[in-house]
Amino acid sequence: MNTKPYLTLADAKQIGAAAEAEALANGWAVSIAIVDDGGHLLWQQRLDGAPPISSHIAPSKANTAALGRRESKVYEDVINGGRMSFLSAPKLEGMLEGGVPVIVDGHVIGAVGVSGVKSHEDVQIAKAGIAALGTA
Repeated sequence: MNTKPYLTLADAKQIGAAAEAEALANGWAVSIAIVDDGGHLLWQQRLDGAPPISSHIAPSKANTAALGRRESKVYEDVINGGRMSFLSAPKLEGMLEGGVPVIVDGHVIGAVGVSGVKSHEDVQIAKAGIAALGTA
Protein backbone atom coordinates (compact mmCIF):
# COMPACT_ATOMS: atom_id res chain seq x y z
CA MET A 1 0.00 0.00 0.00
CA ASN A 2 1.25 3.47 -0.83
CA THR A 3 1.61 6.05 1.87
CA LYS A 4 1.85 9.81 1.71
CA PRO A 5 2.37 12.70 4.10
CA TYR A 6 -0.59 14.82 5.14
CA LEU A 7 -1.12 18.27 6.57
CA THR A 8 -2.00 18.28 10.28
CA LEU A 9 -3.70 21.04 12.21
CA ALA A 10 -0.39 21.71 13.95
CA ASP A 11 1.23 22.12 10.52
CA ALA A 12 -1.53 24.49 9.45
CA LYS A 13 -1.05 26.59 12.57
CA GLN A 14 2.71 26.71 11.93
CA ILE A 15 2.16 27.82 8.33
CA GLY A 16 -0.44 30.34 9.46
CA ALA A 17 1.80 31.88 12.11
CA ALA A 18 4.66 32.32 9.65
CA ALA A 19 2.36 33.73 6.97
CA GLU A 20 0.86 36.15 9.48
CA ALA A 21 4.34 37.23 10.59
CA GLU A 22 5.29 37.94 6.96
CA ALA A 23 2.14 39.98 6.41
CA LEU A 24 2.58 41.97 9.61
CA ALA A 25 6.27 42.60 8.94
CA ASN A 26 5.25 44.27 5.69
CA GLY A 27 2.22 46.09 7.10
CA TRP A 28 -0.17 44.09 4.90
CA ALA A 29 -3.77 43.47 6.01
CA VAL A 30 -4.78 40.14 4.47
CA SER A 31 -6.80 37.00 4.95
CA ILE A 32 -4.90 33.71 5.04
CA ALA A 33 -6.48 30.31 4.47
CA ILE A 34 -4.97 26.84 4.64
CA VAL A 35 -6.65 23.76 3.19
CA ASP A 36 -5.88 20.05 3.03
CA ASP A 37 -5.20 18.13 -0.19
CA GLY A 38 -8.93 17.94 -0.94
CA GLY A 39 -9.38 21.68 -0.59
CA HIS A 40 -11.11 21.47 2.79
CA LEU A 41 -10.49 24.40 5.11
CA LEU A 42 -8.19 23.63 8.06
CA TRP A 43 -7.30 27.13 9.26
CA GLN A 44 -8.21 30.72 8.38
CA GLN A 45 -7.46 34.16 9.74
CA ARG A 46 -8.44 37.67 8.66
CA LEU A 47 -6.01 40.27 9.92
CA ASP A 48 -7.25 43.61 11.21
CA GLY A 49 -8.02 45.92 8.33
CA ALA A 50 -8.22 43.20 5.68
CA PRO A 51 -11.06 43.71 3.20
CA PRO A 52 -14.12 41.63 4.09
CA ILE A 53 -14.17 40.00 0.63
CA SER A 54 -10.64 38.69 1.25
CA SER A 55 -12.08 36.20 3.74
CA HIS A 56 -13.92 34.57 0.83
CA ILE A 57 -11.19 34.92 -1.79
CA ALA A 58 -8.32 33.43 0.27
CA PRO A 59 -9.96 30.02 0.83
CA SER A 60 -11.06 29.92 -2.81
CA LYS A 61 -7.48 30.48 -3.97
CA ALA A 62 -6.23 27.77 -1.58
CA ASN A 63 -8.93 25.35 -2.74
CA THR A 64 -8.01 25.94 -6.39
CA ALA A 65 -4.31 25.37 -5.69
CA ALA A 66 -5.00 22.17 -3.75
CA LEU A 67 -7.41 20.63 -6.23
CA GLY A 68 -5.42 21.74 -9.27
CA ARG A 69 -2.10 20.66 -7.74
CA ARG A 70 -0.48 23.92 -8.94
CA GLU A 71 -0.40 27.61 -8.14
CA SER A 72 -3.71 29.33 -8.81
CA LYS A 73 -1.88 31.84 -11.02
CA VAL A 74 -1.68 29.15 -13.72
CA TYR A 75 -5.44 29.38 -14.17
CA GLU A 76 -5.43 33.16 -14.14
CA ASP A 77 -2.80 33.10 -16.90
CA VAL A 78 -4.86 30.65 -18.98
CA ILE A 79 -7.91 32.91 -18.76
CA ASN A 80 -5.90 36.07 -19.42
CA GLY A 81 -4.42 34.30 -22.43
CA GLY A 82 -7.86 34.22 -23.97
CA ARG A 83 -9.24 30.83 -22.96
CA MET A 84 -12.36 32.30 -21.37
CA SER A 85 -14.15 28.94 -21.45
CA PHE A 86 -11.88 27.86 -18.59
CA LEU A 87 -14.07 30.00 -16.31
CA SER A 88 -16.55 27.12 -16.47
CA ALA A 89 -14.09 24.63 -14.89
CA PRO A 90 -15.93 22.85 -12.06
CA LYS A 91 -14.93 23.42 -8.42
CA LEU A 92 -12.32 26.09 -9.28
CA GLU A 93 -13.57 29.44 -8.03
CA GLY A 94 -10.31 31.08 -6.97
CA MET A 95 -8.55 31.33 -10.29
CA LEU A 96 -6.49 34.32 -9.19
CA GLU A 97 -2.82 34.54 -8.23
CA GLY A 98 -2.30 33.92 -4.51
CA GLY A 99 -2.97 30.21 -4.02
CA VAL A 100 0.14 28.07 -3.50
CA PRO A 101 0.23 24.28 -3.02
CA VAL A 102 2.10 22.72 -0.12
CA ILE A 103 4.27 19.96 -1.59
CA VAL A 104 6.09 17.35 0.49
CA ASP A 105 8.02 14.46 -1.09
CA GLY A 106 6.28 15.14 -4.40
CA HIS A 107 2.81 15.02 -2.87
CA VAL A 108 0.47 18.00 -2.70
CA ILE A 109 -0.71 17.83 0.90
CA GLY A 110 -2.65 21.09 0.94
CA ALA A 111 -2.44 24.71 -0.08
CA VAL A 112 -2.29 28.26 1.24
CA GLY A 113 -4.41 31.06 -0.14
CA VAL A 114 -3.86 34.72 0.65
CA SER A 115 -5.91 37.74 -0.36
CA GLY A 116 -5.79 41.43 0.44
CA VAL A 117 -2.73 42.97 -1.21
CA LYS A 118 -1.12 42.80 -4.66
CA SER A 119 -1.17 39.27 -6.06
CA HIS A 120 2.60 38.78 -5.97
CA GLU A 121 2.56 39.94 -2.33
CA ASP A 122 -0.19 37.40 -1.55
CA VAL A 123 2.14 34.74 -2.98
CA GLN A 124 5.07 36.05 -0.93
CA ILE A 125 3.01 35.64 2.24
CA ALA A 126 1.83 32.15 1.28
CA LYS A 127 5.36 30.98 0.44
CA ALA A 128 6.73 32.40 3.70
CA GLY A 129 4.16 30.33 5.55
CA ILE A 130 4.96 27.18 3.64
CA ALA A 131 8.70 27.69 4.19
CA ALA A 132 8.08 27.44 7.95
CA LEU A 133 7.47 23.69 7.49
CA GLY A 134 11.08 23.29 6.38
CA THR A 135 10.13 20.70 3.77
CA ALA A 136 11.49 22.41 0.68
